[in-house]
Order: sequence, then C-alpha cells, then structure tokens
Amino acid sequence: MGRPQVSEGKEPGARERLLEATAQIMEEEGYAAATSRRVATRAGVKPALVYYYFPTMDDLFLAVLRSGAENVLERQRRALSEEDPLRALWRIASDTRMTRLHTEFMALANHRKAIGAELKAYAERVRDIETTALTVALRSHGVDLDEFPPVVIAMFLTGLARTIVNEAAIDVTRGHDEARLFMERYIGRFESLTALAGRTRSADDTSEPEEVEPDESREPVPDPD
Repeated sequence: MGRPQVSEGKEPGARERLLEATAQIMEEEGYAAATSRRVATRAGVKPALVYYYFPTMDDLFLAVLRSGAENVLERQRRALSEEDPLRALWRIASDTRMTRLHTEFMALANHRKAIGAELKAYAERVRDIETTALTVALRSHGVDLDEFPPVVIAMFLTGLARTIVNEAAIDVTRGHDEARLFMERYIGRFESLTALAGRTRSADDTSEPEEVEPDESREPVPDPD
C-alpha cells in the first residue's frame, strides 16, 4: 500500500510539528505511547500526514533521533569550547528533556536494530567530542592524564548526571544533593586550577625583562682609529 496522497502545501511546518510532538510524547509517556494517531493529534495535523512524511513509525523515530542529535552535538561543541568545559559538560548532561529522550531511545534500540545503529553512531560522536575537549583542557592546566583519563572523566560526569535525572523521574532522590555538592567541589577545584594558570600566564606576559649586569672583568674594546 502506498503512502496517502496528501498535498504538502496544505500543512506548512507539519513535518517539524510531527517531530516535536513525537519527542514530547516520548519524554512524557515513553516511546510506546507515540502512536501515529497520538502524534498527529498532538501536532494538530491529519493522521494521514504522519505516513505522508514518514513511511513507518521507525522512520519517524529515526528522524526525531537525528534531529535531536544534531542539535545536541552543536550545543555540545559550543559549550565545550568555553573556558570551563567540565561545568559545561555537567550542565548539558543534566538536561532533563535530553536525558529522558536518550533513555527512551536506549529502550527502543533493544527492539529496533536501525535505532540501535543510529544511537551507537551518535553516542560515539558525543564521546569523541567530550574526550577531545577535556583532553585539551586538562592538559593545558597540567592535569596528569594518566591519573585522570579524559574519557573516564567524561563518562563519570555524564553518567552521574543522567542517573540523577532518571532517578528523579521516579521520585528517587536519596544521595542526589550529596552528588551535586561533590561535583561542585570537583569542578570548583578545576576552576581554581584554571584561574591559577591564567594568573601565572598573565604575570609571565607582563613581567619586565631582567636587566643584565655588565661584565666588568672583560676589557673594553678599543675604539677604532
């Protein structure tokens, strides 16, 4: 059976509304609740438009994943170029909407190979960006990368942040305040190290060159006749 013949011009912005509606339903109720009829109702479009833009629901889920992934990657690139990449990484990973959608796609990937492959590619790109940014930042401030591997720091930060968000969704909050305070102390230490390194560089740049005393033991060179 072919797709319903619907004129695209009748529903300006329909595709974008369908993507957003699907993401909202997934975040609020889980991926199983995102049926074509529910998505169409939330988007305010005719149900036939779902299959006009997306031949199957898997195609719709993939489009939501790709759209969200590109937005997150761009946001992450900007944030991790800041002077404080640790705090930026913690802030991004603590985003409730992003974390809940990630959890739903992880669950969906257990049943859809195409979703799993796309999610794997996205996760690897994210991990590469995180690791590269932290490697540069930690190395520039004299942190021992063998003792504090950037990839482990990235996994630790994001994993803890997502655990807090996922547990809070089911009203499990024990240890969350302590975890946040721990991360604030850890990030604060890095900020102190960054500030110290900055002051050191500034002092080096503004210091006057040391005067060299003349060597009086050497005989003066006679003027030429």
